[in-house]
Amino acid sequence: MVGRVLVIGAGAVGNVVVRKLAQLPEVFPEICLASRTKAKCDAIAARLNRKIVTAEVDADKTEQVVALINKFKPDILINVALPYQDLAMMDACLETGVDYVDTACYEAYDAKGFSYQEQWEYHERFKQKNIMALLGCGFDPGVTNVFVKYASEHHFDEIEYLDILDCNAGDHGLPFATNFNPEINIRELDQPGVYYRDGEWVEIPSLSIKRNFAFPQVGNKDIYLIYHEELETITKHIPKIQQARFWMTFSDSYIQHLNVLRNVGLTSIEPIEFQGQKIVPLQFLKALLPEPSTLGDKTQGKTNIGCIMQGKKDGKPKTLYVYQICDHQDCYREVESQGVAYTAGVPPVIGAALMLQNKWRIPGVFNCEQLDPMPFLNFMNEFGLPWTEKVGVEFDTKI
Repeated sequence: MVGRVLVIGAGAVGNVVVRKLAQLPEVFPEICLASRTKAKCDAIAARLNRKIVTAEVDADKTEQVVALINKFKPDILINVALPYQDLAMMDACLETGVDYVDTACYEAYDAKGFSYQEQWEYHERFKQKNIMALLGCGFDPGVTNVFVKYASEHHFDEIEYLDILDCNAGDHGLPFATNFNPEINIRELDQPGVYYRDGEWVEIPSLSIKRNFAFPQVGNKDIYLIYHEELETITKHIPKIQQARFWMTFSDSYIQHLNVLRNVGLTSIEPIEFQGQKIVPLQFLKALLPEPSTLGDKTQGKTNIGCIMQGKKDGKPKTLYVYQICDHQDCYREVESQGVAYTAGVPPVIGAALMLQNKWRIPGVFNCEQLDPMPFLNFMNEFGLPWTEKVGVEFDTKI
């Protein structure tokens, strides 16, 4: 089955999504890319080897998304805009009967923290409408969820410990920059660390627990325990997991810059009065920092993202490490983007294709670990995200 696809969001990830969609004309014969700034869409469209439609839309406003859907008539909407806009787009899909894919869970514009709870509440309405919402289909969340589901079905009778490790060993040569939306990236880090243990959520001070891990093809890197949204869904849908944690690499320079920015108030989301008008410090900081889509040609090195799982198979202890490596410059040569945007942008294309092919389509609202992992993993190997598994790689489960 083929289908028309509407993509909302024309940042670094949106660029990757559209370029990868364009590689599958047999699945996605017609593409529309929309954003609040149509010029960004036009710039991406001008670099493609096939023609697409571009449009202007304010995704905060459900009525504008509905109007665009009614005009373009897509079969599926891929949301790679801001997570504040998830619910507005889900409402538009409900009103028009269109399937939905996103890469990050909803978070309120004016409050810290994020959760899938409000999106899960759409399940019955989507089911009654005979449409599907696929939530968190990026890399992490997304591919990491698929890795865990695959391991639970093919390697373990029971997963007891899960550690998700996200390493970006890329170097863009700049003093400080984020590899995806600065506002979202910094909000994610400017909150306590949280991990799951024995049915409870344990909170720790931000970036207070550090380890060192030898990443294949990358080397030894410091990793910090932070909270990440797939912990909420994986522990819900694979409930036998006793402990689940998420780790991310940061350089000493990055941590130092972040601490200074936090100490002077520039990471705050509380509006302040400045020269007679209200501004949000973090949004001002975002305007000062490099746009992630401009980092592709500058970034050297690799990413390594994966899951270490420990548990039992046939009554015996077993450990498994499943991971994926991307080279920033290889990604740039293919889609003119750095590896972080590439790893986030390829999975929603795979998810959307599987939905259109009825391999991953069930009416309602679902996360990736609720679906058959093999079609997704096979697609990854053929579509720029080859993955590897190793038995026996251990990770200290103690805090």
